Amino acid sequence: MELLNAYLPFVSAAVSYFFAFAVLRRYSVGRRPYSLIWGVGLIFYALGTTMEALNGLLGWNPTVFRIWYFSGAMMTAAWLGQGTVYLLARRWAAHLLMGLLLLISLAGLFLIQQAELDPTQAAAGQLSGQVIVGPTLSGGQTPLPRLITPITNIYGTVALVGGAIYSAWIFWRKRILQNRVIGNILIAVGALSPAWGGTLARLGQPAYLYASELIGAILMFSGFLWATQQEEKAAEGKPQPAQKLA
Repeated sequence: MELLNAYLPFVSAAVSYFFAFAVLRRYSVGRRPYSLIWGVGLIFYALGTTMEALNGLLGWNPTVFRIWYFSGAMMTAAWLGQGTVYLLARRWAAHLLMGLLLLISLAGLFLIQQAELDPTQAAAGQLSGQVIVGPTLSGGQTPLPRLITPITNIYGTVALVGGAIYSAWIFWRKRILQNRVIGNILIAVGALSPAWGGTLARLGQPAYLYASELIGAILMFSGFLWATQQEEKAAEGKPQPAQKLA
């Protein structure tokens, strides 16, 4: 299992970079804000898995850890979820939440740069938030960066998974664009995969984290392709009105 975990982050990073490129390419065509925010979230996902790969290859490095924690542990879910908010919510609400996310992102970046690290707090060879031992609020025990992470992860996971399930239900109820039903289900399951892996890691089973990240990236990428390319193929040779793609 350890040998497998040494290679899985490299594969996850490659899939995530391809995924981010595909989404940002779509933004360059349609200029839809949700595609841009999703693309940023996927870059965070790719950076996180890249740092995991470098950690396995080079060993402990504080810079690698800080980049991993900020991009992978703290920001990925929140930015992916924010993309879904832009897709489904009213524009004023999406802008308001985006402003809050930017403030939290800047605060998180500052705090992780200033964080006190103790690599002996994690299992050998593993990247873990337990390495962060400070700073803390007066009288508190949990370091400030680790207070932010649950908030961003819960927000992002609820928005991304909830939005995908809601979209799938809408298309299924209307009996239209069945490819998007399947695509959104794949995205929802894929988004939950790293969340389960992270939960198992916090419960003392870190070996499943890298596999869950790869499965999540593959499922979400598959869902994206299914929800977009399948419709484009079906539309070849038959003019249709322009519709917003998930």
